[in-house]
Amino acid sequence: MLPTISIELLTLSNPVQTAFDGALTAELFLLGRLLFGGILAFNGLNHLLDSEAMVGYAGAKGVPAPGLMVPFTGGLLLFGGLGIMAGVVPTLAAGALVAFLLITTPLMHDFWAVPEEQKQGELINFMKNIALAGAALALFAISATAWPYSLL
Repeated sequence: MLPTISIELLTLSNPVQTAFDGALTAELFLLGRLLFGGILAFNGLNHLLDSEAMVGYAGAKGVPAPGLMVPFTGGLLLFGGLGIMAGVVPTLAAGALVAFLLITTPLMHDFWAVPEEQKQGELINFMKNIALAGAALALFAISATAWPYSLL
């Protein structure tokens, strides 16, 4: 009987908080979304505006049909980034970013297969993209929760 009473007292004295109940939590989450989504949306826009150079680079990395894949991935990044920023269809937006990052990172930043003078730069970009994928996965994990300051 005593363990039950103490568990009930513990539960009553420590009410469960939701993810965005803390002071400035919603505002900091919005700022994080704007920074994270903004960088990815900018990169997507860059894919579309500088597609000639991007197609050449993707072709050199062995991407199949780079003329189609560069605009496709640019659109994916733009959609995902803007979706995260606005809090609109966050499951689709975060999912698109996760897919993009996990598929393209080992293909485009294959530090293990490049000449020695390129290894450091490719390793840095590989690790950066893995960190971005982790953030996208975290957003995907909470995408079913209502996000504060969302446009829809």
